[in-house]
Amino acid sequence: MKKVGTGISLVFLVVAAIVTLFPFIYMILSGLMTYSEATSIPPTLFPEKLQWVNFTTVFTKAPFVRYFFNTVFVSSVTTIATVVTAVLASFALTSLNFKYKNLVLMVMISLLMVPYESIIFTNYHTILKMGLLNSYTALIVPFLTSIFYIYYLNGYLRSIPATFYKAAKIDGATDLEYIWRILVPMSKPALVTVAILTFISSWNSFLWPLLVTNDKKYRLLNNGLSAFTTEAGSDVHLQMAAATLTVIPILIIYLVFRKEIIRGVAKNGIKG
Repeated sequence: MKKVGTGISLVFLVVAAIVTLFPFIYMILSGLMTYSEATSIPPTLFPEKLQWVNFTTVFTKAPFVRYFFNTVFVSSVTTIATVVTAVLASFALTSLNFKYKNLVLMVMISLLMVPYESIIFTNYHTILKMGLLNSYTALIVPFLTSIFYIYYLNGYLRSIPATFYKAAKIDGATDLEYIWRILVPMSKPALVTVAILTFISSWNSFLWPLLVTNDKKYRLLNNGLSAFTTEAGSDVHLQMAAATLTVIPILIIYLVFRKEIIRGVAKNGIKG
């Protein structure tokens, strides 16, 4: 009976993997097809000859280099700012004693329940009143911190004994020295997890950049891909090639750092 259960689980896992991976694999293969192959009925699963020229053609038809630069720049700044603010805030919540600390934590937890869609237009109105539309500032400012990651790091840092902080203060270390020399090295898995997930989230953002930018020079990759899909018309093979270009970098980042993500989440779940 145990073997039967294991076999069913493996079959289910294989089927789930195929269903999940097939759209990505077909997207990559379609990006390497000719127009006739990409639009044929029944669909062609494998190209007769790999059309690598599709990827270079994409760059000639739309400023994807600019889109890549914008996305990398905005994602990097957002990630650095989120990690820094999350570390400082979670340190204050775990190591410092101040009035109404529990109330602050309770308010933060309650804010996690507020849907993002319910505040996006408030943020847009604020950015509009500040005159920041069509700028990198508009793309970055609303995401300089994250309550979710502050709460996540707060749970992780609670697993670090308070004696470390007390010993550091006895040795004359300032709070910033304690954070940099002790807290950051000890919480590296969690910080890497926060950084990678923040970067991925910023890389995949679509709605907010669409609202606050109209100029091509401020477009991010997903917005540029959406515009290219409209501009490319029926060139399905080029659309698939462009989609592949936007997905592959973030997949590489995830595959490289997947162990750190799993380690950070697992350790937080065990000790938090």
